[in-house]
Amino acid sequence: MSKKISIAIDAMGGDNSPDKTIAGVKLFLDKYKKKEDFILNLFGNEKIIKEKISKYNISSNLIKIINAEGVISNEESPLTAIKNSKNTSMWNCIKHQLEGKSDISLSAGNTGVLLVISRMILKMIDQVSKPALAGLWPNQNGMNVVLDLGANIECNDQNLVDFAELGAALYKSLYPKDKPKVSLLNIGSEEIKGTETLKTASGRLKELSNDDNFLYIGYIEGNEIMNGISNVIVTDGFTGNVALKTAEGTAKFITKNLKKSLTENLVTKLSLIFSYFSLKKFKEKLDPRKYNGAIFLGLNGPVVKSHGGTDPIGFYHSIDLCYKIVKGNLMSQIKKNLDHSKSA
Repeated sequence: MSKKISIAIDAMGGDNSPDKTIAGVKLFLDKYKKKEDFILNLFGNEKIIKEKISKYNISSNLIKIINAEGVISNEESPLTAIKNSKNTSMWNCIKHQLEGKSDISLSAGNTGVLLVISRMILKMIDQVSKPALAGLWPNQNGMNVVLDLGANIECNDQNLVDFAELGAALYKSLYPKDKPKVSLLNIGSEEIKGTETLKTASGRLKELSNDDNFLYIGYIEGNEIMNGISNVIVTDGFTGNVALKTAEGTAKFITKNLKKSLTENLVTKLSLIFSYFSLKKFKEKLDPRKYNGAIFLGLNGPVVKSHGGTDPIGFYHSIDLCYKIVKGNLMSQIKKNLDHSKSA
């Protein structure tokens, strides 16, 4: 019998937890009720977690509760939190992974603290100097992996090359039937455009491009991120975070105003009846909960950060992401890509 996928979950992190996290666990168990190839390790106050499990009528031998009394708040800085984090749900969650008892960790808690704790406990992969925060972003043909989304404000050309290798590995682990196609986010598609850092990274990625690891497509502009020409978009954390927040705000603006326009009078309300299913499909495509879960890459083990304010559906999707990452052998893909990068 093959080893079960083991997911460590910080049940107490984020808004409305552990209510939302346990409800998300319930949705995940319902989806995979015919599978028994995983175990969910829930970290937090054992008494409270058991109450929530009872509330949602969860009865499963695929759950293990590990008591942890402390909780890291959203207001704590990484420096102050680390001093008092040794018996928190977040710390014990990552430590469980270090000990080899879990394959991946998930938390909706404080992003800065999670990154610092993860880096402190798991350490960086030897060949990588900076971790990247990667996220899933829909495109016309399927899905993008976009990184970095905020872990590093400044990056040099080697960091961008590392991010390309890490992002391509993540894409292959999630979508094994597709070829990773890498692009650098830039202010133009011409080779003369952009900073010297981008130009140097671009030259290096051209040399590394091959059918075994990834194909380098070249530069891409912000308005082309969702056209599907590329599926791994690489940039520094400052630019990536601005692009992400802009896209999220645009999606909210479109759905809010579309709903307003379609309900303002009797004629538009009637048209809504005939176009209901098309509009429902459109709304689902832009639903951020489906893409909930940013992945810390470059550590000696994957860590997923769920949005702190998401609901149970969003948290379920982040658990599902963890399951797929481990199922796709992400760490083996990363090792293969980095070996290719350093030997080229």
